[in-house]
Amino acid sequence: MALERLQKVLARAGLAARRKAELLITAGRVRVDGALVSELGVKVDPRRQRIEVDGHRIQLEPACYGVLHKPRGMVTTVSDPEGRPTAQDILSQVGVRVVPVGRLDFNTSGALLFTNDGDFAQALAHARSSVPKVYAAKVQKYVGEEDMELFRQSIDIDGKPTRPADVRVLRREGDKTWLEITLREGKNRQVRRLGEHAGSPVVRLARLSHAGIDTVGLKPGKWRFLTATELKELKQKYGVPKKIPGGPPLPVPAKKASTKRLAGGSAGQHGSARQQSGARQQSGARQQSGAREHGSARQQNSSGQQSGARHHGSARQQSGPREHGSARQQSGPREHGSARQQSGAHQEGKGRGRQPANEARRPGRESAFGRPSKRRS
Repeated sequence: MALERLQKVLARAGLAARRKAELLITAGRVRVDGALVSELGVKVDPRRQRIEVDGHRIQLEPACYGVLHKPRGMVTTVSDPEGRPTAQDILSQVGVRVVPVGRLDFNTSGALLFTNDGDFAQALAHARSSVPKVYAAKVQKYVGEEDMELFRQSIDIDGKPTRPADVRVLRREGDKTWLEITLREGKNRQVRRLGEHAGSPVVRLARLSHAGIDTVGLKPGKWRFLTATELKELKQKYGVPKKIPGGPPLPVPAKKASTKRLAGGSAGQHGSARQQSGARQQSGARQQSGAREHGSARQQNSSGQQSGARHHGSARQQSGPREHGSARQQSGPREHGSARQQSGAHQEGKGRGRQPANEARRPGRESAFGRPSKRRS
């Protein structure tokens, strides 16, 4: 493995941003193979050398690449002195320390890449890479061809001319126009300043994509990891990431399951009732969790009863909808003579199982949901 600067290794381990990592070094809090390092510029091999901060050995975090659908009314800085919501409030859910790639204005929504790979962030955020950023801008004017030429012109920002933008009309709404504007640099409030230059104030702005990565399927405030295919395309076009991680992106800790939810989360099958959480089936149906029987309890259609269901004469379960001629389980809707259990969802009456809110779409994790049972009169 190639040698890396010590402060970069500390930042990649999630201890601090690179600038603050430099302060850790100059303060004499870092040792490499037992030797104190207090000067910047030292290069190390984190795979072979022992690196310690305050006597504790650091562990490198796995590389992380993702995209957040940033909502409006949020800043993208790590912290805000005014106490406004920040993107870090959401990105703290990722499981490792990540930072946004570039920035979006407070009132601008849309695609915001994030990572813990400094080279990746630098390559996609720097103007020299000419990485396309596509925006949808709603302007307070009916934009004609002459106005579009003004949007395409170079303007000065901080004393430097901007690169011409690609502009086309998406649609018109009365006296307002939606434009698609593609930039290949990321200067402060560039789209809004183009609107001011063209005499067409921007009243709504959203980033549709960054480097070809979009937020299709993501609601504002939600995020996902980049796929292996997306990372390969980014590497072909922009040279990053240098190494594409294999397997699951990150070991994100799963939420604790509710006590009302069943373990397992697989749909049942027609004709036979499969009960999870250690339920056993043997020829005839067995009752689980201390089921009580009154009279002569008969179980129909080979379905097991859960959690203390009581029988009176014919099999009727009190804890769920009552059925004529067949017992139906409440904790998982049952169809055509078989119990179907949902992925941890507990239903009551006609309740439909809803998938728990999940802030990340992680590969390999799916939930199966049966259809809700109907109460028969």
